[in-house]
Amino acid sequence: MAYGAPMTTQNAQAAGASPEAIRSHYDVGNDFYRLWLDETMTYSSAMWRGEDDTASLADAQRRKIDWHLRNAGADRATSLLDIGCGWGGMLRAAVATRAPGAPPLQCGVGLTLSDAQAELARAALREAGSPPVEIRVESWADHRPAEPYGAIISVGAFEHFTKPKDDAATKTAIYRHFFTRCHDMLAPDARMTLQTIAYGDPDDKVPMGPLVEDIFPESELPRLPEILAAANGIFEVERFRNDRTDYGRTCEIWAANLKNRRAEALEMVGKEQTRRYERYLKFSAWGFFSHRLHLLRFRLRRR
Repeated sequence: MAYGAPMTTQNAQAAGASPEAIRSHYDVGNDFYRLWLDETMTYSSAMWRGEDDTASLADAQRRKIDWHLRNAGADRATSLLDIGCGWGGMLRAAVATRAPGAPPLQCGVGLTLSDAQAELARAALREAGSPPVEIRVESWADHRPAEPYGAIISVGAFEHFTKPKDDAATKTAIYRHFFTRCHDMLAPDARMTLQTIAYGDPDDKVPMGPLVEDIFPESELPRLPEILAAANGIFEVERFRNDRTDYGRTCEIWAANLKNRRAEALEMVGKEQTRRYERYLKFSAWGFFSHRLHLLRFRLRRR
Protein backbone atom coordinates (compact mmCIF):
# COMPACT_ATOMS: atom_id res chain seq x y z
CA MET A 1 0.00 0.00 0.00
CA ALA A 2 1.53 3.31 -1.04
CA TYR A 3 1.82 6.16 1.42
CA GLY A 4 -1.34 8.20 1.43
CA ALA A 5 -3.31 5.58 -0.53
CA PRO A 6 -7.04 5.67 0.25
CA MET A 7 -8.20 3.22 2.89
CA THR A 8 -11.68 1.78 2.58
CA THR A 9 -13.94 0.88 5.49
CA GLN A 10 -13.67 -2.77 4.49
CA ASN A 11 -9.87 -2.59 4.62
CA ALA A 12 -10.00 -0.76 7.95
CA GLN A 13 -12.17 -3.50 9.41
CA ALA A 14 -9.54 -6.07 8.40
CA ALA A 15 -6.66 -3.94 9.71
CA GLY A 16 -5.38 -4.04 13.25
CA ALA A 17 -6.29 -6.44 16.01
CA SER A 18 -9.33 -8.61 15.35
CA PRO A 19 -12.33 -8.44 17.69
CA GLU A 20 -11.32 -11.88 18.95
CA ALA A 21 -7.83 -10.63 19.82
CA ILE A 22 -9.29 -7.61 21.63
CA ARG A 23 -11.66 -9.81 23.61
CA SER A 24 -8.85 -12.18 24.58
CA HIS A 25 -7.48 -9.33 26.69
CA TYR A 26 -10.44 -7.26 27.85
CA ASP A 27 -12.82 -10.16 28.43
CA VAL A 28 -10.55 -11.87 30.98
CA GLY A 29 -13.15 -10.85 33.54
CA ASN A 30 -14.46 -7.65 35.08
CA ASP A 31 -13.88 -8.97 38.60
CA PHE A 32 -10.23 -9.65 37.80
CA TYR A 33 -9.68 -6.07 36.67
CA ARG A 34 -11.48 -4.80 39.77
CA LEU A 35 -8.74 -6.40 41.88
CA TRP A 36 -6.03 -4.03 40.68
CA LEU A 37 -7.61 -1.06 38.92
CA ASP A 38 -8.90 1.84 40.98
CA GLU A 39 -12.51 2.57 41.87
CA THR A 40 -13.11 4.42 38.58
CA MET A 41 -12.33 1.20 36.63
CA THR A 42 -10.10 3.18 34.29
CA TYR A 43 -7.66 1.03 32.31
CA SER A 44 -5.34 3.71 30.91
CA SER A 45 -2.71 6.09 32.23
CA ALA A 46 -3.62 8.44 35.03
CA MET A 47 -2.39 12.05 35.14
CA TRP A 48 -0.30 13.57 37.90
CA ARG A 49 1.06 17.12 38.18
CA GLY A 50 4.63 15.92 38.64
CA GLU A 51 6.79 13.58 40.68
CA ASP A 52 5.88 15.36 43.93
CA ASP A 53 2.14 15.03 43.35
CA THR A 54 0.77 12.72 46.06
CA ALA A 55 -2.68 12.28 44.52
CA SER A 56 -4.12 8.79 44.71
CA LEU A 57 -4.50 6.73 41.56
CA ALA A 58 -8.26 7.33 41.55
CA ASP A 59 -7.83 11.11 41.84
CA ALA A 60 -5.15 11.08 39.12
CA GLN A 61 -7.51 9.10 36.88
CA ARG A 62 -10.25 11.66 37.47
CA ARG A 63 -7.78 14.41 36.54
CA LYS A 64 -7.02 12.58 33.28
CA ILE A 65 -10.72 12.22 32.52
CA ASP A 66 -11.26 15.91 33.25
CA TRP A 67 -8.35 16.84 30.94
CA HIS A 68 -9.96 14.98 28.05
CA LEU A 69 -13.43 16.38 28.71
CA ARG A 70 -12.16 19.97 28.84
CA ASN A 71 -9.74 19.73 25.92
CA ALA A 72 -12.24 18.00 23.65
CA GLY A 73 -14.94 20.48 24.67
CA ALA A 74 -17.02 17.54 25.83
CA ASP A 75 -17.92 19.35 29.05
CA ARG A 76 -19.90 21.82 26.92
CA ALA A 77 -20.93 19.74 23.92
CA THR A 78 -24.39 18.20 23.83
CA SER A 79 -23.11 15.05 22.09
CA LEU A 80 -19.99 12.93 22.60
CA LEU A 81 -18.46 9.87 20.96
CA ASP A 82 -16.02 7.83 23.07
CA ILE A 83 -13.98 5.47 20.86
CA GLY A 84 -12.64 2.69 23.06
CA CYS A 85 -14.92 3.53 25.96
CA GLY A 86 -13.82 0.71 28.26
CA TRP A 87 -16.13 0.42 31.24
CA GLY A 88 -17.77 3.78 30.52
CA GLY A 89 -16.05 6.04 33.06
CA MET A 90 -15.46 8.87 30.58
CA LEU A 91 -19.10 8.96 29.50
CA ARG A 92 -20.41 8.88 33.07
CA ALA A 93 -18.13 11.79 33.90
CA ALA A 94 -19.32 13.67 30.81
CA VAL A 95 -22.89 13.43 32.13
CA ALA A 96 -22.00 14.40 35.69
CA THR A 97 -19.33 17.05 35.08
CA ARG A 98 -20.51 19.99 32.97
CA ALA A 99 -18.82 23.34 32.47
CA PRO A 100 -20.57 26.31 34.15
CA GLY A 101 -23.64 27.27 32.13
CA ALA A 102 -23.29 24.31 29.74
CA PRO A 103 -26.41 22.40 28.69
CA PRO A 104 -26.81 18.76 29.73
CA LEU A 105 -25.28 16.04 27.59
CA GLN A 106 -28.07 14.91 25.29
CA CYS A 107 -26.35 12.08 23.42
CA GLY A 108 -23.33 10.02 24.46
CA VAL A 109 -22.13 6.97 22.55
CA GLY A 110 -19.36 4.63 23.62
CA LEU A 111 -17.74 2.11 21.29
CA THR A 112 -15.97 -1.02 22.50
CA LEU A 113 -15.19 -4.44 21.05
CA SER A 114 -15.42 -6.11 24.48
CA ASP A 115 -18.70 -7.71 25.48
CA ALA A 116 -17.60 -7.81 29.13
CA GLN A 117 -16.81 -4.10 29.17
CA ALA A 118 -20.10 -3.25 27.50
CA GLU A 119 -22.06 -5.31 30.02
CA LEU A 120 -20.48 -3.59 33.02
CA ALA A 121 -20.68 -0.13 31.44
CA ARG A 122 -24.40 -0.54 30.76
CA ALA A 123 -25.01 -1.75 34.32
CA ALA A 124 -23.16 1.27 35.74
CA LEU A 125 -25.25 3.59 33.59
CA ARG A 126 -28.45 2.00 34.87
CA GLU A 127 -27.22 2.55 38.43
CA ALA A 128 -26.56 6.19 37.52
CA GLY A 129 -30.18 6.69 36.50
CA SER A 130 -29.96 5.71 32.82
CA PRO A 131 -28.59 8.95 31.34
CA PRO A 132 -28.77 9.46 27.54
CA VAL A 133 -25.72 7.29 26.87
CA GLU A 134 -25.50 4.21 24.68
CA ILE A 135 -22.74 1.58 24.78
CA ARG A 136 -22.22 -0.27 21.52
CA VAL A 137 -20.06 -3.30 20.72
CA GLU A 138 -19.00 -1.78 17.44
CA SER A 139 -15.89 -0.66 15.56
CA TRP A 140 -15.27 2.99 14.75
CA ALA A 141 -15.00 1.90 11.10
CA ASP A 142 -18.64 0.71 11.18
CA HIS A 143 -20.13 3.56 13.20
CA ARG A 144 -22.48 5.85 11.28
CA PRO A 145 -24.10 8.53 13.46
CA ALA A 146 -27.27 10.29 12.35
CA GLU A 147 -25.75 13.68 13.26
CA PRO A 148 -22.17 14.91 13.80
CA TYR A 149 -20.88 14.81 17.35
CA GLY A 150 -19.90 17.90 19.29
CA ALA A 151 -16.77 16.14 20.62
CA ILE A 152 -14.84 12.89 20.23
CA ILE A 153 -12.52 11.27 22.77
CA SER A 154 -10.38 8.19 22.18
CA VAL A 155 -8.19 6.76 24.93
CA GLY A 156 -6.27 3.51 24.59
CA ALA A 157 -7.79 2.32 21.30
CA PHE A 158 -5.29 3.68 18.76
CA GLU A 159 -2.71 1.06 19.82
CA HIS A 160 -4.89 -1.69 18.32
CA PHE A 161 -5.42 -0.24 14.83
CA THR A 162 -2.40 -1.84 13.09
CA LYS A 163 -0.58 -5.18 13.14
CA PRO A 164 3.12 -5.94 13.76
CA LYS A 165 3.62 -6.89 10.09
CA ASP A 166 2.45 -3.48 8.82
CA ASP A 167 5.09 -1.14 7.44
CA ALA A 168 5.12 2.60 8.12
CA ALA A 169 3.20 3.44 4.95
CA THR A 170 0.44 0.96 5.73
CA LYS A 171 0.19 2.14 9.34
CA THR A 172 -0.03 5.78 8.29
CA ALA A 173 -2.78 4.98 5.77
CA ILE A 174 -4.81 3.16 8.43
CA TYR A 175 -4.36 6.00 10.90
CA ARG A 176 -5.34 8.51 8.22
CA HIS A 177 -8.54 6.61 7.56
CA PHE A 178 -9.31 6.75 11.29
CA PHE A 179 -8.79 10.51 11.34
CA THR A 180 -10.89 10.88 8.20
CA ARG A 181 -13.75 8.95 9.81
CA CYS A 182 -13.46 11.07 12.97
CA HIS A 183 -13.49 14.22 10.83
CA ASP A 184 -16.68 13.04 9.12
CA MET A 185 -18.33 12.26 12.46
CA LEU A 186 -17.39 15.57 14.08
CA ALA A 187 -19.10 18.96 13.79
CA PRO A 188 -17.16 21.78 12.03
CA ASP A 189 -14.44 23.34 14.21
CA ALA A 190 -15.16 20.82 16.97
CA ARG A 191 -12.35 19.04 18.80
CA MET A 192 -11.26 15.55 19.67
CA THR A 193 -8.65 14.25 22.07
CA LEU A 194 -6.51 11.20 21.50
CA GLN A 195 -4.41 9.28 24.02
CA THR A 196 -2.11 6.48 22.89
CA ILE A 197 1.02 4.59 23.81
CA ALA A 198 3.74 5.05 21.19
CA TYR A 199 7.28 3.92 20.54
CA GLY A 200 9.86 6.30 21.96
CA ASP A 201 12.99 6.76 19.84
CA PRO A 202 11.85 6.93 16.18
CA ASP A 203 14.72 4.62 15.19
CA ASP A 204 14.21 2.16 18.00
CA LYS A 205 11.72 -0.66 18.30
CA VAL A 206 11.17 -2.10 21.75
CA PRO A 207 11.15 -5.90 21.86
CA MET A 208 7.56 -5.86 23.02
CA GLY A 209 7.54 -9.47 24.22
CA PRO A 210 4.71 -10.03 26.71
CA LEU A 211 3.14 -6.63 26.04
CA VAL A 212 2.03 -7.66 22.55
CA GLU A 213 2.45 -11.41 22.22
CA ASP A 214 0.83 -12.35 25.51
CA ILE A 215 -1.40 -9.39 26.29
CA PHE A 216 -2.16 -7.46 23.09
CA PRO A 217 -2.00 -9.96 20.21
CA GLU A 218 -2.20 -8.61 16.66
CA SER A 219 -1.40 -5.05 17.79
CA GLU A 220 1.39 -2.65 16.86
CA LEU A 221 2.20 0.68 18.50
CA PRO A 222 2.34 3.91 16.50
CA ARG A 223 5.19 6.39 16.25
CA LEU A 224 4.73 10.14 16.63
CA PRO A 225 5.69 10.96 12.97
CA GLU A 226 3.10 8.47 11.74
CA ILE A 227 0.36 10.09 13.81
CA LEU A 228 1.28 13.61 12.71
CA ALA A 229 1.47 12.61 9.04
CA ALA A 230 -1.88 10.82 9.25
CA ALA A 231 -3.65 13.81 10.82
CA ASN A 232 -2.09 16.40 8.50
CA GLY A 233 -4.73 18.36 6.59
CA ILE A 234 -7.58 16.66 8.46
CA PHE A 235 -7.04 17.91 11.99
CA GLU A 236 -5.02 20.78 13.38
CA VAL A 237 -2.78 19.54 16.18
CA GLU A 238 -3.39 22.24 18.76
CA ARG A 239 -1.53 20.59 21.59
CA PHE A 240 0.23 17.37 22.44
CA ARG A 241 2.20 16.15 25.43
CA ASN A 242 4.29 13.13 26.36
CA ASP A 243 3.34 11.91 29.83
CA ARG A 244 5.32 8.68 29.77
CA THR A 245 6.20 8.81 33.49
CA ASP A 246 2.51 9.04 34.32
CA TYR A 247 1.98 5.67 32.67
CA GLY A 248 5.06 4.19 34.30
CA ARG A 249 3.70 5.27 37.68
CA THR A 250 0.24 3.95 36.83
CA CYS A 251 1.67 0.53 35.89
CA GLU A 252 3.69 0.37 39.10
CA ILE A 253 0.56 1.01 41.18
CA TRP A 254 -1.42 -1.57 39.21
CA ALA A 255 1.38 -4.11 39.73
CA ALA A 256 1.42 -3.42 43.48
CA ASN A 257 -2.37 -3.75 43.64
CA LEU A 258 -2.23 -7.07 41.80
CA LYS A 259 0.53 -8.32 44.12
CA ASN A 260 -1.60 -7.44 47.14
CA ARG A 261 -4.58 -9.32 45.70
CA ARG A 262 -2.57 -12.15 44.13
CA ALA A 263 -4.33 -14.96 46.01
CA GLU A 264 -7.68 -13.78 44.70
CA ALA A 265 -6.27 -13.39 41.18
CA LEU A 266 -4.94 -16.95 41.25
CA GLU A 267 -8.35 -18.23 42.24
CA MET A 268 -10.09 -16.20 39.52
CA VAL A 269 -7.85 -16.66 36.47
CA GLY A 270 -5.15 -19.15 37.47
CA LYS A 271 -1.38 -19.00 37.80
CA GLU A 272 -0.50 -18.62 34.10
CA GLN A 273 -2.83 -15.68 33.48
CA THR A 274 -1.79 -13.97 36.70
CA ARG A 275 1.89 -14.28 35.79
CA ARG A 276 1.22 -12.90 32.31
CA TYR A 277 -0.26 -9.74 33.78
CA GLU A 278 2.52 -9.43 36.34
CA ARG A 279 5.11 -9.57 33.52
CA TYR A 280 3.12 -7.17 31.38
CA LEU A 281 2.80 -4.52 34.09
CA LYS A 282 6.47 -4.79 35.11
CA PHE A 283 7.68 -4.65 31.50
CA SER A 284 5.41 -1.72 30.68
CA ALA A 285 6.61 0.33 33.66
CA TRP A 286 10.21 -0.28 32.56
CA GLY A 287 9.37 0.78 29.01
CA PHE A 288 7.90 4.12 30.08
CA PHE A 289 10.59 5.00 32.61
CA SER A 290 13.40 4.06 30.17
CA HIS A 291 12.06 6.30 27.36
CA ARG A 292 11.38 3.24 25.19
CA LEU A 293 7.64 3.89 25.37
CA HIS A 294 5.83 7.22 25.31
CA LEU A 295 2.34 8.19 26.37
CA LEU A 296 1.01 10.79 23.93
CA ARG A 297 -2.00 13.01 24.56
CA PHE A 298 -3.33 15.17 21.71
CA ARG A 299 -5.88 17.95 21.37
CA LEU A 300 -7.04 18.12 17.76
CA ARG A 301 -9.38 20.55 16.01
CA ARG A 302 -11.40 19.54 12.95
CA ARG A 303 -10.25 21.42 9.86
